[in-house]
Amino acid sequence: MVKTAAALLFAAFVGLFGTAGYYSAQLPAVISASSEDDLKIAGFPQLSCTASPELAVPAAGTCSDGSQVTFSLFGAIPVKNIEVRRTETPVFAVGGRPFGIKLLMEGVMVTGLGDVEGQDGSLSCPAEEAGLCKGDIIRLADGEVLTSNDRLQQMIADSGGKALELSVRRGDEDIAMELQPVLSRRSGGWKGGMWVRDSIAGIGTMSFFDTKTGCFAGLGHPICDSDTGGIVPVHSGEAVPVEITEVKRGARGLAGELRGNFAMADSFGVLERNRQSGIYGRLSDEALAELSADCQVFPMAFRQEITEGDAEIYTTVSGNTPESYSAEIVSVDYASSGSSKNMVIRITDPRLLDTAGGIVQGMSGSPIVQNGKLIGAVTHVFVADPTKGYGIFAENMASELY
Repeated sequence: MVKTAAALLFAAFVGLFGTAGYYSAQLPAVISASSEDDLKIAGFPQLSCTASPELAVPAAGTCSDGSQVTFSLFGAIPVKNIEVRRTETPVFAVGGRPFGIKLLMEGVMVTGLGDVEGQDGSLSCPAEEAGLCKGDIIRLADGEVLTSNDRLQQMIADSGGKALELSVRRGDEDIAMELQPVLSRRSGGWKGGMWVRDSIAGIGTMSFFDTKTGCFAGLGHPICDSDTGGIVPVHSGEAVPVEITEVKRGARGLAGELRGNFAMADSFGVLERNRQSGIYGRLSDEALAELSADCQVFPMAFRQEITEGDAEIYTTVSGNTPESYSAEIVSVDYASSGSSKNMVIRITDPRLLDTAGGIVQGMSGSPIVQNGKLIGAVTHVFVADPTKGYGIFAENMASELY
């Protein structure tokens, strides 16, 4: 009997500490919170925190302003020490309005390589021999800053066979290369053996903006080149109004799409940065006044305030006026960082399901609101189930806003 009781007690302790290990893996190393908040993880009400690893407080208790707290299971078993960064809760106007994206790259991007037939009939690829790879950004040619494909092609054509000195950005590294053009047997001109791109355009959704500064964020994920998959470096860009004219409905195995027309004569403002967490820019004074006149403002939720359950998204499927649609937060990955896939959402509104089938391309950036707070933005659709998709934490986007 004693042995049985001891075995059961041991199994209980193993189970509790195993559960504590599970929760430890689910929690982030750092969280932000406003000084007046009760520090809790909304999805894990069984966890409580204290400013000292030796103490535990009830789940409804308030943590101290210390820079480190310990979360405990049922106030008894320490789970994880977490750094707390105290900050004011920002307040933003939600977007949901579509906008056209026009970007000029910081240099030209190599999107493909190809052989050139020389005068003797031999095949070679000057770009590959120089060391260029798909996805490289050519920033300088013979010391000249490149701003267009045409300029690079003209420099190669006018080279007379003389090698061009290139400065190439690959990742975070700048590499010097020498491109030796080849005289094409077919065209009779000098060729570099590569295809390059200097601009990109598309449609996205504005997530939120600061009514005081005009700074705004959209997409919730980076703009990447369709050929290389690399993040497009921004030299300059413009956000323009878009009128949504058609929705290509999503279906299982087939992503849908928003289609619309750019208002070429108008502009929302400038696009300044393309980051892992989205596209960022600044509204013009006119656009700020227009959007601020008819907007909804919400405080931002920090990640630990988000929980599974009912939510709503703001998006536009016709014209340029966003509407609110019901949704559900299926799961939250509190430990995720540097990612645009922090939570899984599901569209529940019959109107949006009937019109679009759920989430479609072009909705990226649609803001998500829960319990009266801005919690994030839609970023990806599940192609196998367009009613579901990923969302990014609003605080991840806000960290790059200014």
